[in-house]
Amino acid sequence: MNFYIIIPAHNEQDTIGITLESLVNQTLQPKRVVVVNDNSTDDTSSIISEFANKYEWIYLVENRSSDAHLPGSKIINAFYKGYETLDDNYDVICKYDADLIFPINYLETLASHYTSDERLGMIAGHCYIKKDGNWKLESLTGKDHIRGALKAYRKECFLEIGKLKPAMGWDTIDELLALFYNWTFRTDETLKVKHLKPTGVTYNKASKYLQGEAWYKLRFGFILTFLASAKLAYRKRSFTYFRNYISGFMKAKNNKVDYLITNEQGKFIRSFRWKQMLKKLF
Repeated sequence: MNFYIIIPAHNEQDTIGITLESLVNQTLQPKRVVVVNDNSTDDTSSIISEFANKYEWIYLVENRSSDAHLPGSKIINAFYKGYETLDDNYDVICKYDADLIFPINYLETLASHYTSDERLGMIAGHCYIKKDGNWKLESLTGKDHIRGALKAYRKECFLEIGKLKPAMGWDTIDELLALFYNWTFRTDETLKVKHLKPTGVTYNKASKYLQGEAWYKLRFGFILTFLASAKLAYRKRSFTYFRNYISGFMKAKNNKVDYLITNEQGKFIRSFRWKQMLKKLF
């Protein structure tokens, strides 16, 4: 299978070389890797250039953007800068972070999964972070969720879901839309990917409302947003998060912000979320 990989990179001089080296050493090498240097102020660009000069299938794309680390939009906009340079001769397209170390058989194993299941739309391994000298599962989400750091899409699924949405929560939106179009997704626990920089980027002040806005754009409605906000705020042990999420939702509603999905897709997502919630309760 032909794998095309896009890696947005902002000030990743300490890790991007390690990530590219792990891709170079794959038992199944990707057909193309595009690294988007997104407004870096360190040596990220020069490190990427060294690999691009050595391997004809690695490319550097320079991108100018804001320094504001808004979740979702910044990294997806950078992804599209790389996507614009690609042809359509791929079977699988990946969005990977610039701070990962992949096991040597990673892409070969993904290809095996795709070959054995024609309705598999997404597949990935699990992220591990280093704690107290040991690599431990980065358990920010459930094991069935594919982390945004290592997304891999079958071409047909990627196009049918409308590609990636430049919004907070994009790596959950894609899974919900995949289900809407009758694709499946799963993770492979045997594929342990080392995540060199644990998730936890500091965003600017405007970002605190974006989660609530994202739920509005997904047509969650107020009740689902209220419950989802309460759940996340409880996990973070802070009522402030709840207040910000609800404020973000109401601001988007009052400003009549455009939805990211159709009304039919919204009905499906609301129904799916309610079923999940009831299943956990009963």
